[in-house]
Amino acid sequence: MNDEKRFTFTKEERVTGKRRIETLFAQGNSFMAYPFRVIYLERVPYPLTLASILITVPKKRVRSAVQRNRVKRLAREAYRLNKHILNPIALREDKGIDIAFIYVKEGIADFTIVEKGVRKALNTLVAQLDNGIEKC
Repeated sequence: MNDEKRFTFTKEERVTGKRRIETLFAQGNSFMAYPFRVIYLERVPYPLTLASILITVPKKRVRSAVQRNRVKRLAREAYRLNKHILNPIALREDKGIDIAFIYVKEGIADFTIVEKGVRKALNTLVAQLDNGIEKC
């Protein structure tokens, strides 16, 4: 089965490393896709995957560690099921992208809200990257 058709979430699809995370937050562009604030940064050359993500749930928003982990699990699952939205943008260039999802809603959300936010974020991201390609 082709990798693009598989609904997997591997370790290579996670943003890791202090320097890489600091660069993402310092130089990345951002927008809102409720219940997330999304920060993204294109990177060249891309390693094993075209997109890597980071999911954070601030303690200020969700006090319980159990609930924070639940929100992160829901966001990872929503991304895993909808990451195919990013494929058209990746096939055009030899670039990768780092994406950070920062949860901004007070309290815990159910899966439908989280998935709707992730889907909106990915569609907005594709639109913004398309506009960036046309400007060049």
